[in-house]
Amino acid sequence: MDLDNIVIESFGSNVKIVRINKPKKKNALDFIMYKTISRILEDATRDDAINIVVLTGTGDFFSSGNDLTARNVSSDSDFYSALNDFIKSFIVFPKILIAMVNGPAIGIAATTLALCDLVYASENSYFYTPFTKLGFMAEGCSTYTFSRIMGERKALDMLLFNYKMSAKEALQCGFVNDIFKQEDLQQNVWNKLRDVTNLRCEILIANKKLIRGHIRDKLLEINEIELTALRKIMNNSKL
Repeated sequence: MDLDNIVIESFGSNVKIVRINKPKKKNALDFIMYKTISRILEDATRDDAINIVVLTGTGDFFSSGNDLTARNVSSDSDFYSALNDFIKSFIVFPKILIAMVNGPAIGIAATTLALCDLVYASENSYFYTPFTKLGFMAEGCSTYTFSRIMGERKALDMLLFNYKMSAKEALQCGFVNDIFKQEDLQQNVWNKLRDVTNLRCEILIANKKLIRGHIRDKLLEINEIELTALRKIMNNSKL
């Protein structure tokens, strides 16, 4: 695991904080970081003491998405396997997954927010999915979740035409739960966590399953479809 670029912290006894910690690269995610976050979520699933996991970033960015300059993967197959496991770890995580978006979220850092249970963002955040601009396919189940959350028109604008959504717009369309001033974000999220940290974990899990369980298999299927299309386009194959 990469515990330099991914830092694990605690809030009380039952909240694990996962902090993306590569500010010199705007918290861009690479192969090892994908595997590390997947492993952390798997470990939190098995840890009876953990009720909630919070994802956030160090510095001015939540994450600029995939690190296109990274060279720490031995093969394309290994990379796509890690990416698949990373997205899948969000889909199958049974406990409460919260994103504390401290700045811009780009690419897969934006799409996986739709797989979180709650999203709190700073006012200076924005959400940007420039897949077609870069010649990539949409990922992170966004071809399903974006329309479901924000409506088809706005989803098409973001995923096809690279629309950059502001924090205010994200709040208005339901993509985030609340927005705060940058300097107040963390304290406001901690205050909200204090209200829920003592709730019974099994009750949280059971209710989340009732709310989101019926789309779990659909999301897993969408993830496979999206990544298959991504591999084809990256290999210059016909879709």
